[in-house]
Formats: sequence, C-alpha cells, structure tokens
Amino acid sequence: MKPNRRPLIAGNWKMNLNSSTAEKLAIEVAAQADKFDLDILLCPPSIYLERVGKAINTSTIHLGAQDCHGNPNGAHTGDISPPMLRDVGCEYTIVGHSERRADHVETNQIVAAKAESAWAAGITSIICVGETDDERSSGAALNSVSAQIHSSVPDGADAKNTVIAYEPIWAIGSGKTPTTTEVAQMHGAIRGFLKQLVGEKSAQGIRIIYGGSLKANNARPLMALADVDGGLIGGASLTALEFIAIAESCL
Repeated sequence: MKPNRRPLIAGNWKMNLNSSTAEKLAIEVAAQADKFDLDILLCPPSIYLERVGKAINTSTIHLGAQDCHGNPNGAHTGDISPPMLRDVGCEYTIVGHSERRADHVETNQIVAAKAESAWAAGITSIICVGETDDERSSGAALNSVSAQIHSSVPDGADAKNTVIAYEPIWAIGSGKTPTTTEVAQMHGAIRGFLKQLVGEKSAQGIRIIYGGSLKANNARPLMALADVDGGLIGGASLTALEFIAIAESCL
C-alpha cells in the first residue's frame, strides 16, 4: 500500500445480529480500534445504525450503511435516503454490492445514481465491482469489471467521495479466495480503469479495497499488495477478534 492512501477496513454485517449483539460487537471493536493508524468502518443493518453509532461515538471508528436510495426523498416505501443516513451519523455507504445487484436487479446506472446521491449528502460511496465464476473461468473477468467501473462510477469521483471494493462474486461467502497474483492483477487493472475515467492524479488517490472470503489467516499477503488499500469484510467482521486481526494485517 502506498503511504498516501490510508488503509480502510470495513465490516459489512449484512442481515445479521440483533440490537443487543450489534451494540456489543461495536463496543468490542471500539475498545481496540484507536490503536490502529487506519480507518475502521462498521456497516450494520440500517435498523441498528443509530444504536451502533452511539456505541462508537467516542472512538475513531466510522459509521456506514449497507445501501442507500438514489433520491434524497420521495415516495419510496421501505427505502432510506442518503440525507437520512447522514442524519444518523453515516460517513460512508456501500452501493452496488453483488447481493444487491443480483437480488434487487440493480444495474450499473442505478448504482451510479446511488453513489452520486450519497456524495450530495456528504457521504463517501464504496462502489462494489466483481466478476462471476463463469466470467472468471471464461477469461472475461477484466472486461466485466471494466464495464462495471466505467458505468457505475459517476463523473467527479475522487479520493474523498469514492472507494472501490473489488469482490469476486464467486469468492463471497464461499471460502474460496483468489491468488495474490489474481488480486494484484485485478486491482492494478481497476486502477488503470479509474485513470481512464478520472485521470492519473485522482485515480492514484482512490482507495481500492478487497473483499471475498477475507479472513485473518489470508489477509496479510493480500493487504501487502501495492494496489490493495484495505478490505471489505463480511462474515469475519461479525467477530471482534477476527475483525481486529484483519486490521492488524495492514500494519
């Protein structure tokens, strides 16, 4: 990792925990987070954002959402807007996670609209990209991720408003992890795609984090790669000990 890109370790709790266990986990992470010279982010289910936010408000931990709507308000039953997220203390939101793209049929254009809406509310967007198992095995992984980057990242992306999360879809929750060579190749390619979109200077500042069966026992070699600037962690973020161990791998 380059010194001008501060590592980001983000926990995506997905649809897990309850109000008590979410608060307990946040407190456990907060008790150790201040010793790290990096950014630690917790993304609980939206219904627990306020409670988790209060649990971490005296620590250096950042609060984030797992998704947002592309509009600031309106008749969108069940959705949550970026200004609402900002109101409860969110500094980040994940957009375009593969589970949202698949389960809710979210297109690149929808993802871009969400990212831009988050920016307008002062929230950094973590834009997720990644290829399927079929795309990887057929040699189409780079083309797939290139298309997602070029269509999901809005004009005006920079280091302050955007993080890219590369999550090979076939690795999420499967226990499979790409080799360090494969991750280095993809992260380097993503950096190149960003240069095409936003220019050399902005592209060099944008953090690209890795996700997909990231655990304490495989994190260190991945975090050491030049274009890997942290991790987006799913299941392993539900245990404070495991999550903190991944953060330690960045040191």
